[in-house]
Amino acid sequence: MERIDAERRRLAAGIAALVSAAALASCRSVLPETNGAGASMTARKHMQAIREAEGLEALSPDERLEKAALQQSGYMAVAGRMEHTALRGRDFVSRMKANGVPAPAAENLAHGRMDLDRLFRMWMESPPHRRNMLDGRFGRYGLAYVEDGNGLRYWTLVLGA
Repeated sequence: MERIDAERRRLAAGIAALVSAAALASCRSVLPETNGAGASMTARKHMQAIREAEGLEALSPDERLEKAALQQSGYMAVAGRMEHTALRGRDFVSRMKANGVPAPAAENLAHGRMDLDRLFRMWMESPPHRRNMLDGRFGRYGLAYVEDGNGLRYWTLVLGA
């Protein structure tokens, strides 16, 4: 019984930390100006150029997808690691359902000190990331990043139908 209670306390503490990070990530007045909320609009020309070069329709920025991207970036920045799972192994499908993002959807991640040119060049040079961005099923995207205390940006691109 004590072990179950300890697990519940750890889970509650972890959830509280993630909720706090997500709340901070959504509040521009609390985080420094380098918070990547709103990065979807600044990346619009990159996304259009990538898709048009392959004869595909441009993608539209989407607030819901950007919110999901910002949450994942915030989690990664707090955790100090880049991964598709979140707190307690919450996977991509679970996170998308919780954000009201229907399938199909995909996610690209990156971290480091990079601008948009380098970010998109890196993703286009990676076959799985490139495939996600060129998937004809997708018509919308959300891009966000959160910087950790060392100036590393944790980037998330969520693509959806």
